[in-house]
Amino acid sequence: MSHRSELIQSDIDAYLAQHERKELLRLLTCGSVDDGKSTLIGRLLHDSKMIYEDQLAAIEKDSVKSGTTGERIDLALLVDGLQAEREQGITIDVAYRYFSTAKRKFIIADTPGHEQYTRNMATGASTCDLAIILIDARHGVQTQTRRHSYIASLLGIKQLIVAVNKMDLVDYSETRFDEITADYKAFSESLPAAEFHFIPLSALEGDNVVEFSKNMPWFSGTPLMTLLEQIPINASRNLVDFRFPVQYVNRPNLNFRGYCGTVASGVIRKGDSITALPSGKSSRVKSIVTYDEEIETAFAPMAITLTLENEIDISRGDMLVHSDNKPGSASTFQADLVWMADAQMRPGIDYDLKIGSKTTGARIKTLQSLVDINTLKRSPAPSLKLNEIGRVEIQTEHSLCFDDYQQNRATGSFILIDRMSNVTVGAGMISYETDSARPQSTHGHGSYVTPDERAARFGQQPVTLLFIGLSGSGKTTLAHAVERELFEKGHASAVLDGKNMRQGISSDLDHSSQGRAENLIRSAHVAQFLNDSGLICCAAFVAPTRASRERAANIIGPGNCLIVYLNPPLAICQQRDPSGLYSASSADVPGVSFDYEAPTDVALELDTSALPLRDCVDQVMRLLSDHGAL
Repeated sequence: MSHRSELIQSDIDAYLAQHERKELLRLLTCGSVDDGKSTLIGRLLHDSKMIYEDQLAAIEKDSVKSGTTGERIDLALLVDGLQAEREQGITIDVAYRYFSTAKRKFIIADTPGHEQYTRNMATGASTCDLAIILIDARHGVQTQTRRHSYIASLLGIKQLIVAVNKMDLVDYSETRFDEITADYKAFSESLPAAEFHFIPLSALEGDNVVEFSKNMPWFSGTPLMTLLEQIPINASRNLVDFRFPVQYVNRPNLNFRGYCGTVASGVIRKGDSITALPSGKSSRVKSIVTYDEEIETAFAPMAITLTLENEIDISRGDMLVHSDNKPGSASTFQADLVWMADAQMRPGIDYDLKIGSKTTGARIKTLQSLVDINTLKRSPAPSLKLNEIGRVEIQTEHSLCFDDYQQNRATGSFILIDRMSNVTVGAGMISYETDSARPQSTHGHGSYVTPDERAARFGQQPVTLLFIGLSGSGKTTLAHAVERELFEKGHASAVLDGKNMRQGISSDLDHSSQGRAENLIRSAHVAQFLNDSGLICCAAFVAPTRASRERAANIIGPGNCLIVYLNPPLAICQQRDPSGLYSASSADVPGVSFDYEAPTDVALELDTSALPLRDCVDQVMRLLSDHGAL
């Protein structure tokens, strides 16, 4: 599993180039105290052969003095380096470790489980794409398990692996694993949409960490390391909305003026029209300069310098965006706030707020609600205590440019700083929910054509019909038939098909459950763009998981996404087999090799084995009419 390669000896340059091209996955371990987070990381490093001999010898020596595993080597000491951590046997600070396999590079953060250090966990989670939630099989789901799961979801982490650890201490009981899984699933229904994966393991013994466990033959899933290598990691990357916070104005001589920074999201090309915010002045990109050379295109998270065709007033803290795609702008907004100070948060106190490279004065106007970690319900409260989470309304001295955090983590997050001590007291995630600062549309904001004008021209309200179901259920056939019917009646529509998407922006994805989910998420952004352009989108996707469908609906807009579930028997789908998927005996066949999670709430359900195509089209057209789209 390690990254070692024969190229190291034969061609070191080729090896380094190969290693540089690997995908990077940032992840963290979290959960309650003594759930085995540090031990799991140590086991991953040990079994992937990423520990040097001198390190291993030092850990063996330290295990005698500070270990908690008897005569055995204590792998947790690889990441618990502070003296206080070794004395107490707990993690206090965030520790980062780096390792790689033949497929990926990893940065893993070991975060503390103690409630007192929840703020450290939030810090570690803020840059991660995936979270491993550790649960002690003896104790099950704890309060801190719920708190960390909620914070991870709140921070925009869409991939969560629930690892039930210490299975060796419950005799590798399948019943116990099923109990904990059911308990966690009941809690997670209230969390923001995410992909959940459940694995039983023993970090101490190495069961299901890198290799399959012989002690748990009843588990049909994949080991943790295999899952880490395969799980899609681009779901949270926003390549649509270009955001470039200016960090430094570079003026080395009279002939050069460049604006330096890191691309927070989106893509920028030479010649693109850009607007500087908050001034609103526009120009075009003359060149994109890096440390090595000029390039034609840049994307997140590249560090670049932009030069413009004409000089406009731009300073540190300003933001450059595409002229036809601007973020929200306001001096008052709502946010979910994680309180990180010992002193209670009370409305009316002045702080410094830092968002990107811009700092301004701010005040918490009101605390609207406090989140109960056990039930995830919101209730009124006078203040926030250490590690509590609440919805607040913030007013700033100057107008800020920002996005919804769930849409863009880079430009939707901020910190609050105490003016006297200069200590960070809170971390916030901006929410557009009931917020007047919400842009009218992510795409086309600032367009010269309004949504009402498009509706009047096309005689329709834009909406996405999301046709879902097994391969062979008739999704694409019905989507094209509805498109034809809309065209005959003078409406404007377009078909978005999962198979066709794989020939373009999703060409890098496999056909596994995770690959299909990622394809749907990417395509949802395209569907949203079509809706913003005034079109009715007929989208046909297998969409095997509920979480991916919920997230796609949130991207498109819950009121703009109508799910039509095509539900013929599996035998009929296998008989039709339009793509040859079933006859190919592939390992990735929805409904056969992995479960198809049937939806529980749809706008329309059709059995295409019993209904003729004409009747299906008529029912979909009635759905559009009842929804007010036609």
